[in-house]
Amino acid sequence: MSFHVVVGAGATGSAAARLLAESGQQVRLVTRSGSGPVHPRIERVSADAGDAARLAELAEGAAVLFNCAMPPYDRWPAEWPPLAAALLAAAGRSGADYVMLGNTYGYGPVEGPVADGAPMAPTSRKGQVRARMWQDALAAHEAGRVRVTEVRAADFLGAGAYSPFTLMVGAQVLAGAPVSYPGDLDAPHSWSYTGDTARTLVAAAGHEASWGRAWHVPSTSELPVRGLARRLAEAAQAPEPRLARMSLGELEEIGRTDSIMAEFPEMLYLYDRPNVLDASSTVEILGVAATPIDDVLTEMAVAAGSVQGAR
Repeated sequence: MSFHVVVGAGATGSAAARLLAESGQQVRLVTRSGSGPVHPRIERVSADAGDAARLAELAEGAAVLFNCAMPPYDRWPAEWPPLAAALLAAAGRSGADYVMLGNTYGYGPVEGPVADGAPMAPTSRKGQVRARMWQDALAAHEAGRVRVTEVRAADFLGAGAYSPFTLMVGAQVLAGAPVSYPGDLDAPHSWSYTGDTARTLVAAAGHEASWGRAWHVPSTSELPVRGLARRLAEAAQAPEPRLARMSLGELEEIGRTDSIMAEFPEMLYLYDRPNVLDASSTVEILGVAATPIDDVLTEMAVAAGSVQGAR
């Protein structure tokens, strides 16, 4: 029986911990608050993951250390670098393999489907942070200090998922309220289900071909925002969505009083044009296939109590 450490109990970290536990593995789930899913094989521990020495102690004897942490979105440049350095150091000291949950920010604007071998070319502060995290981890791998891999997701969907869609579209659609979205409503876009992300993390941790490279989460859908909103409304038996495009000026105005929304303008290149991931390597080598989008949207609707009879 293997022992694994998961840092972070958001939607994806919790899903990964449950998946490992349900497969018979022992899991130590580390968060500041000691929160996370309740399961007889999940040990929830309260600790500061930024303390490399303490985290190395917690990961001693573990087969894999999973980095599913997520600092507040508006504090990435300040909080991610020291946290990422501590996680990487803890993996090296403990001897655990290191699996990172990442995203696509490090690629910068890319035309056409993005392959998992695309170079890092960030154009945003947050993209530079993510690119540096991967480059530092890869350098440690190439130096023989730790085996590393990164699983990169697009915008998240699923119960409890945190993404521009869930924040600015999903909740409003489920409530029958109008939507104002700062991006092209009709551009194809890859969406990552949190459950598929967890399955990709676990599959990457267990495959010898994983190390020293990145993997993309297979997309549950490439529907544009307008089409996805309509499908969510259908799943929830909600009214036809009323969508409008938010202007940059409107977004910036909201950002004057909302520190999270203030972070979106530099990332608009992800939303004002087609943004599609190529996850063929994950499907062919790791054997992970995407969950059907209607299953994901039904899960979201049920979790929100929006499906008839779900309350």
